[in-house]
Amino acid sequence: MSIDFAALPSPCYIVDERLLTRNLEILDSVQQRTGCKILLALKGFSMHSVFPLVGKYLYGITSSSLHEARLGYEKMGKEVHAYAPAYVDHEFDELMSYCDHIVFNSFNQWNRYKDRVKNSGKSIECAIRINPEYSEGKTPIYDPCYKHSRLGVTLDSFRPEDLDGIDGLHFHTLCQQNSDTLKRTVQVVEEKFGEHLKKLKWLNMGGGHHITRADYDLDTLVETINYLKDKYDIQVYLEPGEAVALNTGFMVATVLDIVDNGMDIAILDTSAACHMPDVLEMPYRPDVIGAGEPGEFAHTYRFGGLTCLAGDVIGDYSFKEPLKIGDRVVFCDMAIYSMVKTNMFNGVNLPAIATYNEEDGIKVIRQFGFEDYSGRLS
Repeated sequence: MSIDFAALPSPCYIVDERLLTRNLEILDSVQQRTGCKILLALKGFSMHSVFPLVGKYLYGITSSSLHEARLGYEKMGKEVHAYAPAYVDHEFDELMSYCDHIVFNSFNQWNRYKDRVKNSGKSIECAIRINPEYSEGKTPIYDPCYKHSRLGVTLDSFRPEDLDGIDGLHFHTLCQQNSDTLKRTVQVVEEKFGEHLKKLKWLNMGGGHHITRADYDLDTLVETINYLKDKYDIQVYLEPGEAVALNTGFMVATVLDIVDNGMDIAILDTSAACHMPDVLEMPYRPDVIGAGEPGEFAHTYRFGGLTCLAGDVIGDYSFKEPLKIGDRVVFCDMAIYSMVKTNMFNGVNLPAIATYNEEDGIKVIRQFGFEDYSGRLS
């Protein structure tokens, strides 16, 4: 059964729980074949109304802030991991109350907080994030190993004498990549830090693994994890964000006007700047159901947002039939890095949030209004 996009408010994010379940089953198959533990990285997908479903398959969440940690603790109730480039001192005690694992970005941070962890009254396992200085990313803004990166400890700055109390190592060097990249990265990690892995309990290989993508090589991932487990006798963690909700979400928008300035420009009730900022940051052009590349079909339009930002442009698309004011447009793969990055620039309202499954049909979880805008300001 297909989703009736016309029945949704506009604009609206909607997650198809059937597609989400398919992704979770793929991730769980990796867990079953390796014994690794997979966590949901909330920085990519934080739609907590589906956390009960996610929690049926994954071991918990990983967070990058106090609020993410609390959200995972309260809404999923499983393992809570945390990593940040630096922790805010007055937040740290509360953060510990939610966490099972805490990863430190430097030995300075570890030495600053290790006594508070030890005296917290609960069992918290700790790790150091390493920077193997190897990555295959093409976009510097998403490359944790780019020159002068602030993320992780390089081999030159590694302090083996400060490992007392450390349970694991963490690296995150991938971005939307396949398992062949991970395999090559692990070889570098071994060369630089392998002697320390032998003394530790676990290795967290971060996110960026596009495990649920159609062309992803699951066998190489499984072989790599099992190789590490067998050689070092360690627990392996993965913490994908994108792979959990990849291609499970859509955003429905409406054509508000069509103007002509050398080409047809359709102005929508959504915004790249407000509702899909990665379109401008990455940058990339999201797919639209029924649309082709510019010029592929008879009628080409530039999709623009409704803010006053001149560059609030989503992309150029062609259609077999001309668009009309009031037509619905459906963007694909809008669950990841969209809802978590929305903003209310210009006072533009946030899209509604909905789910779909065959038992309940469409369920609108939340709609937003003026109070959400005014509440962020003073």
